[in-house]
Amino acid sequence: MDWSVGYREIAPDRAFKNAIFCLWVSVMPGDGAEPTQVLPDACTDLIWQSGAGAFVAGPDTGPVLDARPPGTVLVGVRFRPGAGGAALGVPLDELLDRRVDAEDLPGVPRGRLPGSLSPDEALRRMAVIGAEMVTERPPDPLVLGTARLLAHPGARADAVAARLGIGERQLRRRCQAAVGYGPRTLSRVLRFRRFLTRVDAGGAADLAAIAAEAGYADQAHLTRESTRLAGLPPAALARARG
Repeated sequence: MDWSVGYREIAPDRAFKNAIFCLWVSVMPGDGAEPTQVLPDACTDLIWQSGAGAFVAGPDTGPVLDARPPGTVLVGVRFRPGAGGAALGVPLDELLDRRVDAEDLPGVPRGRLPGSLSPDEALRRMAVIGAEMVTERPPDPLVLGTARLLAHPGARADAVAARLGIGERQLRRRCQAAVGYGPRTLSRVLRFRRFLTRVDAGGAADLAAIAAEAGYADQAHLTRESTRLAGLPPAALARARG
């Protein structure tokens, strides 16, 4: 594994791709750095930190500034939208906008991710533990289906409930447990991630066109949502990420 400064994602084993989005590593520079801005993505992460141990980053509804000591190494497993609640053994609405010690959660094996591990061993254990968690407590297939449908531009939460043959109230309850919030918020976050994907690919020149492609009513709609979810209007956010 490349342990130079920076952030990298690693594809999970194909057998677990329905529940695990990726494994990832992040290495902070030794001379310090600006805090990282973490934006909502509808996912939940189990994270190992060098010298500290493991914690869980619950689903976010707004931007979070994450500051770590110089030289810190982070290793994470990112659960897909709808998979985190079952894997961690708790309703995810209890972890909304929170960072929680992994030892406090019933779904995380105890004592296997101490801060004294080497980064290579932490990555190896994280891959094994993540696979064990989603195998022992698989995600709610209805919520996974909801997330897949809402990932498409133009998808509406009420239409998804009807397509899946479930009442909106029951769908909201199951989404809150598995994702952390209801399908309408999930739709908003997934739409915002579509916008970020285009921006990160270098497509920020025509924000109106990107807004339409991502599923926003117009550029003003995108501006309101970007300000709520990222704390910045879209043009400023694109510059910051660039």
